[in-house]
Amino acid sequence: MSLSNTATHYGAVTKTFHWLTALLILTLIPLGIYANGLPFDTSEQLAQKARLFSLHKTLGVTVFFVALARILWALSQPKPGLLHADRKIESLAAETVHWLLYGSLLLVPLSGWVHHAATDGFAPIWWPLGQNLPFVPKSESLAATAAGLHIVFERVLVASIFLHFAGALKHHIIDKDATLRRMLPGTPAVADTGGGHRVAAPLISALVIWAGALFVGSTLDIYAKHDAVAPVAALEDVQSDWTVQDGELSITVQQLGSDVRGSFADWTAAISFDETVTTGTAGTVDVTISIGSLTLGSVTSQALGADFFNAENFPTAQFTANIINSEAGYQAEGTLTIKDKSMPVTLPFTLEVTEGFATMTGSTQLDRRNYAIGDNQKDEATLGFTVAVDVSLTAQQSQ
Repeated sequence: MSLSNTATHYGAVTKTFHWLTALLILTLIPLGIYANGLPFDTSEQLAQKARLFSLHKTLGVTVFFVALARILWALSQPKPGLLHADRKIESLAAETVHWLLYGSLLLVPLSGWVHHAATDGFAPIWWPLGQNLPFVPKSESLAATAAGLHIVFERVLVASIFLHFAGALKHHIIDKDATLRRMLPGTPAVADTGGGHRVAAPLISALVIWAGALFVGSTLDIYAKHDAVAPVAALEDVQSDWTVQDGELSITVQQLGSDVRGSFADWTAAISFDETVTTGTAGTVDVTISIGSLTLGSVTSQALGADFFNAENFPTAQFTANIINSEAGYQAEGTLTIKDKSMPVTLPFTLEVTEGFATMTGSTQLDRRNYAIGDNQKDEATLGFTVAVDVSLTAQQSQ
């Protein structure tokens, strides 16, 4: 059997691409469904779920490159003629399904890869390509859109595979022709029927189907972010000598050896501060954090769940501290309460005050175990015990 195609048969390279792709896809789809349904309550369960998702993602990237190589090879090869080119509708349907298959084999893994690259955390890809993609920023909205597209394209792929398989069986069992046999290894050439392939009409049909699938996905709102498992607590306005104009409160955790960074979108700070105090207590700060406003990459829903922040039962966290000025610099010394656990915390920070505007940047580290966060995750290699906290803000002195 020759490596290349002819007008009457498929070559060894085309057949290898066909069956390798089929094997990968028939492994990937059930693997993804199975991994998605696994629990992740303990370190062992999370590690198992992550391994299977890493395998799923790694095979998905493999499919992308195999499909790309397959398409490039197909463009360079003659394609055996249709055995029943006189059946116009059947031929159009068959070639439309082929376009859907080729396109979906690229779009499904690519959308999954974009989703992975746009968010942080959980199940790294094992290929040595890095976890990021060029021109794909870290963005929760982009990640949500890519995840929705992944679902839509996957459904189109599954439907296309079913139709492709049904068509092959129809040709083999009902028509009793060589359509299926000529894709099997070692089968003889089939007489050239002269049946030509159309491009425009099947491609347009496939594009219409993709557009319809995308529209259905939009009506079902699957491109929106759906991570929240608890309502975001509405915070009351606070009276403060310094009004926060802009700021960020972020945390970074270690999951499976990788940094996962997130932030709280909603928090308030009541600040009393006297910049003329050079030694000792220069003021106070009282920070209230809406736990449900946390975004933490791909593990947001897990972080807000009952075993972690338990946002539904403990919607806010509180940090109350004195602002101390010393030779070593500024630091906030006080108590941080998360859930029903209160612990002393010191937050060193830098401060610049210019014409009634203050800019501060600080960081500290917490031990999640002190706040009963992730008690079931006892393996630090799976989920690190240390949580880095970074704070930055700009505040204006009230008149």
